Amino acid sequence: MTAKSMHILWLSVREDLWKEIKGFADAFQRCGAQIVFVEPGTPQNVDIQELIAKCGERPKLIVHPEPYWPILPRGLAEVDIPTVGFQTDVYAYTRRRFLVSMLFDYTVLLHPGFEEAFRAAGHPAPMTLPLAVDPGEFYDSNEERVFEIASVGRTNPLYKTRQAVLSELSREFKMNDWSRRYEPEEVPPVYRASKIVVNIPRNDYLIDVSMRYAEAMASGALFLTRVPSEMTALGFEEGVHYCGYRDPREIPGIARKYLNDEALRFRIAQAGREKTLREHTYDAGVARLLERLEEDNGELLAPARAWTASQVSLAYLDYFASNRLFDCAGEELRGLMRRASPDTLRALKIYGRARASWIRNWIRQQVSSSKR
Repeated sequence: MTAKSMHILWLSVREDLWKEIKGFADAFQRCGAQIVFVEPGTPQNVDIQELIAKCGERPKLIVHPEPYWPILPRGLAEVDIPTVGFQTDVYAYTRRRFLVSMLFDYTVLLHPGFEEAFRAAGHPAPMTLPLAVDPGEFYDSNEERVFEIASVGRTNPLYKTRQAVLSELSREFKMNDWSRRYEPEEVPPVYRASKIVVNIPRNDYLIDVSMRYAEAMASGALFLTRVPSEMTALGFEEGVHYCGYRDPREIPGIARKYLNDEALRFRIAQAGREKTLREHTYDAGVARLLERLEEDNGELLAPARAWTASQVSLAYLDYFASNRLFDCAGEELRGLMRRASPDTLRALKIYGRARASWIRNWIRQQVSSSKR
């Protein structure tokens, strides 16, 4: 399957195009695909046929990019068009992602190491397309690298270690203002002006390199990250394409070593850059997906296509409840109860847990507000 002149129904509003999802959408468009977005205000459980009718030309592919504004059209298990569901931060709530993934013919995983888990759960076509880079935005401009070490990313409670380590590093090394929030267009200039980009992962997933690895290396900086990490699964070799630390206390010494040896730093940074631009761009990922679609010749693989109506409804209920769309979840629950489905008890538990979680969070917010 080629993307040239292909119409793709993209199950999100245009405003949800950000970060990694924007990278994939842009790559599809560079291939010649025409992307049709969902209009703002569309019911979040709209029938998929209504969206298809608004496309003008019948789409050849339907993509659910795990949108920030949650939407899950009804009829995905019946539509005769291949469907792709993205799983972005797949390491979070992994087991809860299994059920909704069964609605899609292909499950695209943006972090390595999870294909076997999805296969074991019953999905026949999980596919890893790792977070990557757009080389049109991240490139080496051969400008002066004024920052010895740089870091761009969150410093909320999930990143306590990052905040503490960067605070220490900033006392010794010339750094960017790592404490502030950067807009997407502000990140490439920082990396182009940096000798080393350090990755200090979130506390609850220590092997994570996000898309920082690709963006930093495409920009010509030396990438320094905690090991072990996802870098091995992504095909990179420590000491050849990037550098690693085992303990954050090692970072200053490692940084000094490579700052003092410009030739070594440049050699490793260039090896990482070349491999990244060859294998880890969004264009390369989209090409792999299109090749897989071509190989399967339109075969519709989603397990939910063989499910009962009640089983499909349970998957929708789980998605809607998880995303706190309780009106949509309630519709699914009432349908299960009318059918006297054996899945009703499980549905009640899912709905009840989600409601209870929402209430707990609401109470915490009220208490927190009253203390200000």
